[in-house]
Amino acid sequence: MVNWLFNNFDLILEIVAVIFGIAYVILAAKNKISCWIFGIVGSVLSIFLFVVYAKLYAESVLYLFYVFAGIYGWVNWKKLKEENQVYQHHLKTHLQIIIGGTIVTFLFYYAMTYLFSGAKKPLTDSFTTIFSFIATYLTTRKWIENWIYWVVIDAVTTYLYFSRGLEIYSILMLAYSFIAIYGYLEWKKLTIIKIA
Repeated sequence: MVNWLFNNFDLILEIVAVIFGIAYVILAAKNKISCWIFGIVGSVLSIFLFVVYAKLYAESVLYLFYVFAGIYGWVNWKKLKEENQVYQHHLKTHLQIIIGGTIVTFLFYYAMTYLFSGAKKPLTDSFTTIFSFIATYLTTRKWIENWIYWVVIDAVTTYLYFSRGLEIYSILMLAYSFIAIYGYLEWKKLTIIKIA
């Protein structure tokens, strides 16, 4: 039994991290501040998995960011006067975010290719990493559009993880895509403050 646990430690770690990740996204979709605790724990477990087993270095940096974003998200959501308010921004703002994110993605891709010659799928890894930074920030600020970003990011990440042999994580990302749609619909029921 101990031998089996030792030989399958990466699988066990992946399953536990997935459970915490699902709890985080569902609680975030329901606008519950406790989501951030689950996100932090799941992120710490994921960092270890990505560095030691999958060699997805940009993803591990992303999950380190998630730890700090979880702390920031907790503090920011706690400070909000009205917990059932979310913010909607103009399309022009999102076009600027997408253009900026694309430029940074290519810069990050070239840096990863140069620094980590063993990196796998560096362009896809860079895209999911940079846009996940962006979407996470939008989530911490309660921008309703964060869920649209997550649908796209999670779909691409499903492919990335599957291609690297992380089948459970790829199923998680596919589930996240559907939960992101649910989150968007749930947040549409809240009070929406439009920002120009």
